[in-house]
Amino acid sequence: MITFTPKEEPSVPLEAETLAPDVVASLTNDQIRALPVYLGKRQRRVDDFFTVEGEASDELEIHGDASRVKWIGRAMTRGRVSIHGSAGMHLGAYMKGGAIEVRGDTSDWLGAEMSGGLFRVRGSAGGQVGAAYRGSLSGMTDGTIIVDGSAGLEVGMRMKRGTIVLGKAVRDFAGLQMKGGTIVLCGGAELRTGAWMNRGTIISLTAIPLLPTFAYASTYCPTFLQLYARYLSPFGLTLPDGNYQRYTGDAAVPGKGEILVWSGAA
Repeated sequence: MITFTPKEEPSVPLEAETLAPDVVASLTNDQIRALPVYLGKRQRRVDDFFTVEGEASDELEIHGDASRVKWIGRAMTRGRVSIHGSAGMHLGAYMKGGAIEVRGDTSDWLGAEMSGGLFRVRGSAGGQVGAAYRGSLSGMTDGTIIVDGSAGLEVGMRMKRGTIVLGKAVRDFAGLQMKGGTIVLCGGAELRTGAWMNRGTIISLTAIPLLPTFAYASTYCPTFLQLYARYLSPFGLTLPDGNYQRYTGDAAVPGKGEILVWSGAA
């Protein structure tokens, strides 16, 4: 295991995409400490900002506040990153495999355009969780993101596959232009959920305001939710049994997505 302990908070956000299992897995301690990071336009060394212990491992731990450190775990394909504190923007962006766990909060673009792997955030997240970057056609295409707390705008924007679970209420435009996959809103959402949604499923365990372009279809007990319930159970998450109200849309596109609202939330 390799342990990184921040020395002090950087004056501007620090770009540290070298803090990833694929990069450090075969490096000695001296080589890890010499890896480049960027403070603004200036190239610096990892050990300018972190005390580094350990070597040659695909398991990383960061102890302390990394809320101003960007791109941790970028495009990782294996291993594990554990952050005992908060993390900055673009955490695990383009992630393909492995796992990232955060004991604090994260900023915007968590798991942006990821194609595999697992996130577990014990705190809250910023906006654009699992979303597509501006100008990109697709957000996350596989993997799982679990956030115990709340999240910001545009959760799952343009996602095609994968699962996002939010423990508390999220802000506007959850599932914006969604193309597939599943979003579970344990605490509901604010306005415009599923706007311009093409495909996919949004499950809300709390009553939410729906756009007029979503039409009520039926009330039933979805059997496929049993599969999600079994998958999420090891994480301490449950999906209640019973009937769900099914709404289809967004008719403004037109789309073939669905929003399921637990009847017990009414």
